Amino acid sequence: MRRPLQRPQGQNAQFIWDLLTFEKMLTGTVTHLVYWAGLGIIFVGAFGVIGASVGVAIREGNILGILLALGVMGVGLLGVAVAVLLWRAFCEFYVTIFRISEDLHVLRQDVEAERARQGK
Repeated sequence: MRRPLQRPQGQNAQFIWDLLTFEKMLTGTVTHLVYWAGLGIIFVGAFGVIGASVGVAIREGNILGILLALGVMGVGLLGVAVAVLLWRAFCEFYVTIFRISEDLHVLRQDVEAERARQGK
């Protein structure tokens, strides 16, 4: 059995060591950034839906065109709302998976500490 690697002393060295040895995961933070970027893209799509419905209303110019534009806007904004909920669920799934990983890491440390106490 190989002996464990020695951890460096100092806060900055410890942080870098944890990143290099995968003791600390960056994926949780990255997932949050990806979530906000995805929401931004979805909201750009929402503005596109609003612009498309205004364009339909202007192009038609009569009451039927305005009613059609309202229908396009309603369905489009409903689609945007569904996209926001699905995107949130997708990102929460990944955050949950990585939180489970962190919890398992803590449990492993507790078991190793308990074994060390029993060995003494």
